[in-house]
Amino acid sequence: MKIIGILTAFIYSVSSALLLPVLLLLSALAVITLYQLGGFCSEYVMRKRTSHEIERQDMDIKITIFSPIVQIFWNYLAKCTQEKNIQMNKIEYLLQEKAWHMRKSLDFLGVLVRVGPMLGLMGTLIPMGTGLAALSQGDLGRLSSDLVIAFTTTVVGLAEGGIAYAILSIRRRWVEFDIMQMEYLADEILCHNGVSSQGGGISHGIP
Repeated sequence: MKIIGILTAFIYSVSSALLLPVLLLLSALAVITLYQLGGFCSEYVMRKRTSHEIERQDMDIKITIFSPIVQIFWNYLAKCTQEKNIQMNKIEYLLQEKAWHMRKSLDFLGVLVRVGPMLGLMGTLIPMGTGLAALSQGDLGRLSSDLVIAFTTTVVGLAEGGIAYAILSIRRRWVEFDIMQMEYLADEILCHNGVSSQGGGISHGIP
């Protein structure tokens, strides 16, 4: 029983000590989430304003692009058509590199989706423990303060996770659409110049 009491006191002390770091992280993530939301809105407006149509009648290409990355890739492909020898491996590597960087840019949002609610749950359970201890001693003021912290951290954590998930879902769709367009443009350029990859198309398998 003595060992259990020592372990319980130790765990309680560790749990109580984690409250401040959790609150700091939640506050930092709240600022980061707002920054991500602002960046997302800015990107949405940019994609709407900069969208335009690419048309090459000699290659039967006519698509509407929304991303500057796709435009840069298309400019590079158009430059390649002026060369006598188009290097398929170079184009495929560039496509894979851009696809990798575009997908990698979503990793932080994926972390935010999981960490936000997790910290919110920790911020709920930690003060609940100290609040129950205060209740047993009749300290209703401390209990009220701890309950306020518990419920507000839950709301903040869930809001962070929800906003991050919404941004991640839409940005992932944008990324996959942009990669699809780059693949299509690369295939058309290669086919027009009599170059074809094994399997009939550009592959962008990213590990």
